[in-house]
Amino acid sequence: MPFTIAIIGRPNVGKSTLFNRLVGQKLALVDDAPGVTRDRREGEARLGDLRFTVIDTAGLDEGAKGSLTARMQEQTEAAIGLADALMFVIDARAGLTPSDRAFADYARRANKPVILVANKSEGKHGEIGAMEAYALGLGDPVQVSAEHGEGMGELYDALRVLMPEPAEESEEFDDDDIIESDEDLAKRPIRVAVVGRPNAGKSTLINRLLGEERLLTSAEAGTTRDSIAVEITWNGRDFRVFDTAGLRRRSRIEEKLEKLSVADALRAVRFAEVVVLMMDTQNKFEEQDLRIADLIEREGRALVIAVNKWDLVETKSGAISALRTEADRLLPQVRGAPLVAVSGLMGEGIDHLMRAIEDAYAVWNRRVATAALNRWFEQAVDANPPPAVSGRRLKLNYITQAKARPPSFVLFCSRADAVPQSYLRYLVNSLREYFELPGTPVRISLREKANPFAHKRKRLS
Repeated sequence: MPFTIAIIGRPNVGKSTLFNRLVGQKLALVDDAPGVTRDRREGEARLGDLRFTVIDTAGLDEGAKGSLTARMQEQTEAAIGLADALMFVIDARAGLTPSDRAFADYARRANKPVILVANKSEGKHGEIGAMEAYALGLGDPVQVSAEHGEGMGELYDALRVLMPEPAEESEEFDDDDIIESDEDLAKRPIRVAVVGRPNAGKSTLINRLLGEERLLTSAEAGTTRDSIAVEITWNGRDFRVFDTAGLRRRSRIEEKLEKLSVADALRAVRFAEVVVLMMDTQNKFEEQDLRIADLIEREGRALVIAVNKWDLVETKSGAISALRTEADRLLPQVRGAPLVAVSGLMGEGIDHLMRAIEDAYAVWNRRVATAALNRWFEQAVDANPPPAVSGRRLKLNYITQAKARPPSFVLFCSRADAVPQSYLRYLVNSLREYFELPGTPVRISLREKANPFAHKRKRLS
């Protein structure tokens, strides 16, 4: 188990900025408004030769029992329970506040090593505020500027005292240069992003998969802001699941914070291998659902459609079949995508959903032998020859698979720019049906075969 540090403090002192600085990426959302962070987020931090897990938490704040603020506080308490040490962050420019003093006592009662971090210490005002931090009785404050990267050396020294000796670094390899075997792919966690419109039940479903209230849920739309990754093991297979903020129509997104949340959700889609599109059974296949599905297809990710809140459906006989027919009609670009009815609240359909994710992942990784591919190609062209363009016949030579993830093919032909898109759609649909590639994006790119007589024509002219 790696050494774990939880970053705590009142809202808007720069905890998420410090988290991003330590992990070396802009993973956590940062904004001037207080209370941006709600769920706790974990990341692998690196400071010099030190390696540790860091947890970003919601700002320590008091709220009525059962309220969203109180449940955010529970998430912070859970992070403190998991941590080996705490970083208590204050805003040096604002100086000490009554909240800082109250929560310093709270950090002291946790009975864990505490590093007092005076953030925003750049300039004269920051220097004065950092001096005030001695009054908290938590030792010497470490003066940093998380935004500008100042004071990281002093923070390293404070961490070095608490942490065990670092293990010797092994030689590093670039992951991009490693070709993964089928065995490696089977062992690596499947990256899954759960997306959908606000209040579709994404966080509730992931909590059900985890068996605990790991993510904040609320009847109010827009509870989730950051894209939070959690590790799940299901029937011996590992998954890394990303909960994301709800995606509304672009015209309705006005607040800067929501724009950041949506951008974070879109990054999760690009990082994922399988994307679960959550729909509310009361409002399914709305225009925004179709737009999200089209985005997933354009990004080249395997798609699984989950219709949530199935426990609210009164007449279930034949409903699934009707939904599949509707999905194929409205989403022809991902025809055959797995569709599963679930209830995140009641736990219905969870096994079916996880199997659908595994099946979609397997199809997304599928490779087709060139010989079998060209046998299909001959049959497809014979059954429906390409149309003549400007009185000249198009010649299609052969096809080969360039890569998987998603299945991508190269078609060698004459006059690539003249092949109609309608004919390419015919080939994609035929290929998907023949080789059983339901739901996954299929790419066919055209490449003109070199003309061996081109140089002779030039010489004659």
